[in-house]
Amino acid sequence: MKVGLFFGSFNPVHIGHMIIANHIVEFSDLDEVWFVITPLSPFKKKPSLLNNYHRLALVNIAVEAYPKLKTTAIEFELSQPNYTINTLVAIEEKHPTHDFCLIMGEDNLASFHKWKNYETILENYQLYVYPRISKKETHTQFDNHPKVHKVEAPIVQISATFIRKAIKNNKDIRVLFPEKVWNYIDEMNFYKK
Repeated sequence: MKVGLFFGSFNPVHIGHMIIANHIVEFSDLDEVWFVITPLSPFKKKPSLLNNYHRLALVNIAVEAYPKLKTTAIEFELSQPNYTINTLVAIEEKHPTHDFCLIMGEDNLASFHKWKNYETILENYQLYVYPRISKKETHTQFDNHPKVHKVEAPIVQISATFIRKAIKNNKDIRVLFPEKVWNYIDEMNFYKK
């Protein structure tokens, strides 16, 4: 089974994340996409970042109706600060029969050469890169790399920062979430303070 790993804080998960994940799993050779929820580093206190398990719960709710989309809390078990290479090693140990690849935005590809052990990642894993709107054209040393696949996914300009501010300012932005995700956020009064 070929699985794309979609990393993020998902604070909160929204329709932009869902559109990208669903598009990539439906229009590529991937069998599934797994949302990898990045934990709050104990060294960084961010008051706007929901507890790890609330963010995991929100993503679980978001993907429940989509059999090709899954979640994993693998990074919750790893020491912090964590690096992608460590997550890849850990997830392969748990699922040795799966073929894992990374899903990332073009903006992350531009700084990929700064990642810990990026050469090892590129040697052993394929990268599926979705487009982002940028003020300048982004070309990287990886543009023609055989393991880097540019995916013609929809460009979604929704930021979690914008969403959190809108909720705090009591704006009706339900349309930006799967309905059950919004209901959970609203019932728990997340992001209102």
